Amino acid sequence: MTNDTTIDETELKTESRTARFAQWLMDRESKRQDKDSNLEGMLRFNIFLSTATLVAVAGSTVTQYVMMAYTWL
Repeated sequence: MTNDTTIDETELKTESRTARFAQWLMDRESKRQDKDSNLEGMLRFNIFLSTATLVAVAGSTVTQYVMMAYTWL
């Protein structure tokens, strides 16, 4: 009987360690997914801002060339 009790306690400790490790892995993956979603949002905003800046600069340059061409006529 003592031998059975020792085996049960060892199995419980092992399951407990395994369960804790599994929980730690799931928590880590959850944090990684949150971080990835934040990075994706920042990347999309960066692309939007870069495109808007290029459009603004190109629009300003085109406007200047159109005004110069108009004044030459």
